[in-house]
Amino acid sequence: MQLDRYGSMDVLYWDQRYREEGYAYGDQPNDFLREQAAELPVGDALCLAEGEGRNAVHLAALGHHVTAQDLSAVGLDKAQALAESRGLSLKTQQGDLADWRPEPGSVDLVVAIWMHLPPPLRAQVLAASVCALRPGGVLLLEAYTPRQLGLGSGGPPLLDLLVEPDQLERELSGLRLEILRERRRLIREGRYHQGESAVVQLRGRAI
Repeated sequence: MQLDRYGSMDVLYWDQRYREEGYAYGDQPNDFLREQAAELPVGDALCLAEGEGRNAVHLAALGHHVTAQDLSAVGLDKAQALAESRGLSLKTQQGDLADWRPEPGSVDLVVAIWMHLPPPLRAQVLAASVCALRPGGVLLLEAYTPRQLGLGSGGPPLLDLLVEPDQLERELSGLRLEILRERRRLIREGRYHQGESAVVQLRGRAI
């Protein structure tokens, strides 16, 4: 496994994965995102670490103006192709989240599904996400917890890239947390997320 200077998997790793045939994590949205769709403000949405675009495309179909961000240009090309295949419009933003500096109050929704980063970088990105939200805007997040290690159903195999609910609560103190729960649930997303999984789910709203 190749790691970048932040201890996360680097762009070469992700480019290689997204060059594989089909969609690594499927072409359908994450279950938590789909379940929460009615609670999300429709407007300008930003999907972080979005990969091949399945969640961004789902939001675009619901009327959001979506930007998909990812480290991998290969993944974002596939996101554009997925959007076009469904007659939808999607913006993309290629870059390293360590360099991400969003404009304050610029979006209504930030989605972070399986955005696994080393703790200092995760805290930085989450703080920037809160700052980017307009009043009443929502951050929606699902991530693997340390209980995921050994289950073999997906997610990074490194403890530092997994997150505890109480860590998220501290790092998102600027939001009103409407959902913060740890769950064991069955996930079926493409080739790489398959089986019983230990996750944390969060929905927070900007005050």
